[in-house]
Amino acid sequence: MSSNAPVEPRHTALDALHRSLGATMTDFAGWDMPLRYGSERDEHLAVRTRAGLFDLSHMGEITVTGPQAAALLDFALVGNIGGVKPGRARYTMICRADGGILDDLIVYRLAETTYMVVANASNARTVLDALVERAAGFDAEVRDDRDAYALLAIQGPESPGILKSLTDADLDGLKYYAGLPGTVAGVPALIARTGYTGEDGFELFVAPADAEKLWQALTDAGTAVGLVPCGLSCRDTLRLEAGMPLYGHELSTALTPFDAGLGRVVKFEKEGDFVGREALTEAAARAESQPPRVLVGLIAEGRRVPRAGYPVVADGKVVGEVTSGAPSPTLGKPIAMAYVDAAHSAPGSPGVGVDIRGSHEPYEVVALPFYKRQK
Repeated sequence: MSSNAPVEPRHTALDALHRSLGATMTDFAGWDMPLRYGSERDEHLAVRTRAGLFDLSHMGEITVTGPQAAALLDFALVGNIGGVKPGRARYTMICRADGGILDDLIVYRLAETTYMVVANASNARTVLDALVERAAGFDAEVRDDRDAYALLAIQGPESPGILKSLTDADLDGLKYYAGLPGTVAGVPALIARTGYTGEDGFELFVAPADAEKLWQALTDAGTAVGLVPCGLSCRDTLRLEAGMPLYGHELSTALTPFDAGLGRVVKFEKEGDFVGREALTEAAARAESQPPRVLVGLIAEGRRVPRAGYPVVADGKVVGEVTSGAPSPTLGKPIAMAYVDAAHSAPGSPGVGVDIRGSHEPYEVVALPFYKRQK
């Protein structure tokens, strides 16, 4: 018996807390998530200048363990995962056999034969299924750990000081794209430093039962320096300013990593076959001889905001497409990322605009990112 009843969205361990803070909630990839608590602009600027606290428990954690865990991941993903040292992380992708991107991932090597793959919420099931399928013949186990973790992120220039007040873990020694086990406010956590905002910050993987205690401790420790809770809306404008791709916008199965300008994540030099190797070898050669469209930044001269799917135009012709667009709180102008023909991709390319409902609005082509923090 089939039912057409709508599927109830999933709730994170912090759901009641978000509601008590007056969050505007939204369905995101099947999860009920906080979109904003107050002003998106204020939350965005807090992360840029002070600190913001995010619930990212919708992300998909998949554990891969066993004697051949590294070999499995080297076969299943395009990166050289066996070369990642314990305690470090790597940005990589999982592709189809035809080279199309299934998802972009962060893989942590937690121990010699234990890895944690973190997938985007919208693709977690797809990635899990692909890893299980690709594990055939390897002495390794793929485990769905999506319910085993809550994930909190604290981002912004004040975040190291806030976190230091709650842990004796060696935060100064924790490099970018690394993770270490520690205790934060009495809560066991994997403390990582990857980020998706363009700011320094940390991700804290903890048991769901500990999430509320940790959120409260971070809030209490950060209040004096201006920490605020932050929703997904400002996370999107922060990553857009930082020029970071979002799956479903800048990345998709229709694109290979070379089409997305991220061919560097494909490691042909690693030993053995991997899913998509043949197709990606062809894609790399094609990109050399016929440069694909280039992902660029666009800054509006006017006030109208471009949205995903809007055509980019030059000399009366369509030369590209907007993938993400929003008002930039940092720049004070609308901005966008777009794939454009190589001939129009150089910063300052003349005559480039965006077709916004029939009106060709002028835009300046700039190199990404729009924003880079001062070290």
